[in-house]
Amino acid sequence: MKKDKFIIQGLGGQKKLSGEIEINGAKNAILKVMVSSVLFEDSFLMTNVPEIEDLNRMIEIFSGLGIKVIKKSKGEYLIDSQGINGKEIDEEISKRLRASILFTGPMLARFGKVTFPHPGGCVIGARPIDLFIDGFKKMGAKVEVKDEKYLVTAEGPNPMDGQMKKLKGTNIFFKVQSVTATETFIMAGVLAEGKTVLKNVAMEPEIISFVDFLNSCGAQITGAGTPTIEIIGGNLLKAEGKNYKTVPDRIETGSFLILGALCAKDLKISHCQPKHLEILIEMLRDSGADIEVGEDYLRIRDNNKNNAEIKSINIKTHEYPGFPTDLQAPMVVYLTQVTGESFIFETIFEGRLNYTDDLKTMGANIKMWDAHRATVTGPTLLKGRELDGPDIRTGFAFVIAGLVAKGESIINNVYYVDRGYENVEERLRKIGADIKRIN
Repeated sequence: MKKDKFIIQGLGGQKKLSGEIEINGAKNAILKVMVSSVLFEDSFLMTNVPEIEDLNRMIEIFSGLGIKVIKKSKGEYLIDSQGINGKEIDEEISKRLRASILFTGPMLARFGKVTFPHPGGCVIGARPIDLFIDGFKKMGAKVEVKDEKYLVTAEGPNPMDGQMKKLKGTNIFFKVQSVTATETFIMAGVLAEGKTVLKNVAMEPEIISFVDFLNSCGAQITGAGTPTIEIIGGNLLKAEGKNYKTVPDRIETGSFLILGALCAKDLKISHCQPKHLEILIEMLRDSGADIEVGEDYLRIRDNNKNNAEIKSINIKTHEYPGFPTDLQAPMVVYLTQVTGESFIFETIFEGRLNYTDDLKTMGANIKMWDAHRATVTGPTLLKGRELDGPDIRTGFAFVIAGLVAKGESIINNVYYVDRGYENVEERLRKIGADIKRIN
């Protein structure tokens, strides 16, 4: 893991940044499209791909599975799974990348078995995999634990290959809405025997984009964007020259919009899809931010209001289309600068408010009531500090806090920011931020 850090000279609460930031392709879209290559018998091209660390980790997993990833140009990658070997998922990479568990569905569906360690990723609370284990069992698979690894084996007959077993279509009701579980069982259902019905599924726009691509290549999936998805199992998919263009990253869009509301005089955020962030836009407007909404851009305009004119708001994270848990930390930084008391209710992860202790060392007035709830009273003048980013979104929230603060801030663990945001320091410098990377 890289040990880079950011050195940031804060604006002391002044709103000076201006210019334009272009949004890259969505991290949470491209990773699952890459994994879906396991379901294909030919290759396909992906465009508008973000150059982030999670992409690099996924490519490393692919090399161990015999899947070729060829970079054609910046943001364009060819995925060729014709040489896939069906080996187990790399243990060390899996422990660092939560998205690695996505492989379990398509690998099990194609090869009849899969072995994987407990996946890792950001430390933001308990992330159990019982949804996956229970779902595989309902599809007729046997699950064993050996040497701290899960061995999952399909039990039903596979008419496509007399030596391999095949998953059976079934009904699965998710106890909680899970993006990763929804995507995993969509892919498992594509090659399963019969019909698979998934209920209480995630409805994120990235899932709709993902399903649209799979359907264009031969999958039979209906209901994406609704609470129930149905999949009719079939044969391996064929791209036949079709490309996947990655949808804009709504979390990156929201992160920069919050940054703009805090630090920018006039900022345009382009190449985005505002309709994917309606709840954030409405909440910032309710607070007093002046936001212009275009078809594919957002703009913070004439943002010279002082903190007394920006009022407090309450935030409750929720599955899409509710307020994204991934924008909770940046939004808390915003709430330190508004007038009044705001209430935060984190409903998704019980450990995702732990970073607030770091913001308090900068001068924030935050009170934790329990693992899920906190109040923020503002405005307060933040002072520069040295901070360790514990995950992707908090890492970027600390970058925002450093820019808001008075004096110099040092943000360690920049690797986490790099996992979700491409060349963030270069893009921020272009709009006037004083930020540099130290190796």
